Amino acid sequence: MPKFTDTITIRLKAGQGGPGSVAFHREKYIAKGGPDGGDGGDGGNIYFVADRSRTNLSSFFKDRLYAAKRGMHGEGRNKHGADGSDLILKVPPGTEIIREDTGELISDMVDEDVPVLIAKGGRGGKGNAFFKSSTMQIPRFAQPGEEGDAFSIVLNLKLIADVGIVGLPNAGKSTFLKAVTNAKPKIGSYPFTTLIPNIGVVKSPRGHEYKIADIPGIIEGAHQGSGLGLSFLRHIERVNCLLYFIDIESEDIEYTYKLLRSELSSYSEELLEKPFRVVLTKADLVPDKSFIQDMISDLSLENIIAISSLDGYNTDTVLKEIETMVTDEE
Repeated sequence: MPKFTDTITIRLKAGQGGPGSVAFHREKYIAKGGPDGGDGGDGGNIYFVADRSRTNLSSFFKDRLYAAKRGMHGEGRNKHGADGSDLILKVPPGTEIIREDTGELISDMVDEDVPVLIAKGGRGGKGNAFFKSSTMQIPRFAQPGEEGDAFSIVLNLKLIADVGIVGLPNAGKSTFLKAVTNAKPKIGSYPFTTLIPNIGVVKSPRGHEYKIADIPGIIEGAHQGSGLGLSFLRHIERVNCLLYFIDIESEDIEYTYKLLRSELSSYSEELLEKPFRVVLTKADLVPDKSFIQDMISDLSLENIIAISSLDGYNTDTVLKEIETMVTDEE
């Protein structure tokens, strides 16, 4: 299985334009014809396309040069050189293309199947026929082709999803994702089972489809690099709403909630402005559901739902809440 890659630096070089030709018309009975050198072909461009079949950037190689073809030489008889072939690179939707030397965001690849020109090929040089004039009857020179664009870029993937799930390690995020979506995340009863972001598609009770992103667990001090750090939080920047997953057997549910909010705010205050629900997981461990309701009533938190992904308890309720939040944001 290829390694999950969500940021990488590569080099681009669009094609160089082909040189123009220095040539003169020659045929039987015409010993000294006029200039007929053709223009060189244009260099190939480099385009990027967002392709939904790509889930990460592992198909690219760090610092590799990705080059388009150069234009061909012009030829005699005013023959134009062939243009260089374009290079089309496919990336996952949500990939930012950033120029490394300036930090400029060149393109945010959100729209699928729409080619975006990133590096332009050089123009072909003019042949000597172009320079013929009343004052210059026999030009003996032609233009070289222009260089194509050449620079390094950073590809930075931010997954596109409607809902983001955050929680401590082993909070039941992956179990829920597997239960309600088509995703097949790795599941285990130990911290950091999820080492890469997972996305699943869920169909709501009303028949609408939504993408849910599950990111690796957050621990206290994540913003300082503890655990897996916050390197994966970029993948919930684009979501419409959040689900805070907390183990129902947590020693202090309110503290855990505040911890998650605090770590998110250290990454981006905007994450705290998104609609959310607090989801208490593993409700199957508490047989008395009335006790769960009493416990929720004693908490100074709102928008709380207790669920069990194993037996389906209240999972439909979560899906209805997701639809409510996403619809309100549209």
